[in-house]
Amino acid sequence: MNRLLLLIGLLLCVLSTSCIPHKDIVYLQEKGTPSDSTQVMVEQQKAYRVQINDILNIRIKVLDQDNATIFNPVGEGELNASSAERAYFDGFMVDLHGNIRIPELGKINVLGYPTEDIEGLIKEKLLEEQFKETANIFVTVKLAGLRFTVNGEVGSPGSITLFQERVNIFEAIANSGEIPVTGNRKEVQIIRQYPQGQKIHTLDLTDINVMNSPYYYIQPNDIIYVKPLKQKTWGTGTTGRESLTAIISILSLLTTTFLLINRT
Repeated sequence: MNRLLLLIGLLLCVLSTSCIPHKDIVYLQEKGTPSDSTQVMVEQQKAYRVQINDILNIRIKVLDQDNATIFNPVGEGELNASSAERAYFDGFMVDLHGNIRIPELGKINVLGYPTEDIEGLIKEKLLEEQFKETANIFVTVKLAGLRFTVNGEVGSPGSITLFQERVNIFEAIANSGEIPVTGNRKEVQIIRQYPQGQKIHTLDLTDINVMNSPYYYIQPNDIIYVKPLKQKTWGTGTTGRESLTAIISILSLLTTTFLLINRT
């Protein structure tokens, strides 16, 4: 009997730790020094610098627009495709050497430049080779959508393209179906591409100071990976109700087994 009680006690201890604590599923908790919102905004206003495999959307306008037709892609009505497909076919992809290739202008190296600086580079080259100041050149350069991939413990894993310039980690996860209770919000990994290779950065989404992180805003081609919690692999229940059900079932099995042994 003592052995049975000991076994039941150990079982209760194990199952009581299998529930996922409330603090592990709540975002943006005050865990330490209060974050400085002004400092956060200054940190995150740094311009994104173009990387290899980025796709740029470039539009060139001049006083006589007929003279700029060759530089601009076909109109939306001329290509039966989605926004993402048009971005791929009409955009200018940054090659492995950091160059884009524009009709009549040839290759322009844009690796590591913010989009505003690329606008200046293209305008300068147009003035040198194609137009005069009186043409009133106006150049716009934008990323052709922000594409990222979310894997692991999320509602809808896969690749997503959002047509906006800035996306934070919470927006990215919300667009992938959110993190279920069994997802580890404390160790969300971002795999980011750099000229020298890939690096892994880890974010704790339960800490309000995550907004101070330089990785709070995602970048094109980021891979976001959400680990599962250990409770998922244990299979003993992620909530108090599930754990209680598991405890009752196991206790019933142990009691039945004990009674059968004593009868024999």
